[in-house]
Amino acid sequence: MQENLINKLHEYITQNNPDLLLTLQEKNRVTSYLIDKINTIKDLLDQLREAKKPEYIIEEICMEELTKDLRPSKYSYIVNILEEDFANTYNNLQRSGKLLYEVVNMIGYCDQVFESLKFSEENEDNRQLRYTVTGIINEYLNK
Repeated sequence: MQENLINKLHEYITQNNPDLLLTLQEKNRVTSYLIDKINTIKDLLDQLREAKKPEYIIEEICMEELTKDLRPSKYSYIVNILEEDFANTYNNLQRSGKLLYEVVNMIGYCDQVFESLKFSEENEDNRQLRYTVTGIINEYLNK
């Protein structure tokens, strides 16, 4: 079960938080990060097993807990803005293979706004946040 959760968490991070994955890879800490995260839910996993929950339910509950601090995805948020508001740039970056790296750079460029406006699942649909991030992305692209 733990190996399956490690694989699912790795897949989740690859798709939703590639900026984190790149940072972990640079520090050669991907495996230790994944193991550490799984260890944080060991008690939950034991409780669910003792309650004789079906395996797919256990996985779902555990993944919800494991990814709680990884949501919402800044990467997906910025990709969405690029697709909708900067379609030509998005298409050019995607064709050139630079989309991932440029979006990771944009995350860093927007980090202060994400922190000051407390980017979360509760406010990811906030118009002011979107306008601000869109403006910063525009500034980044015009540099």
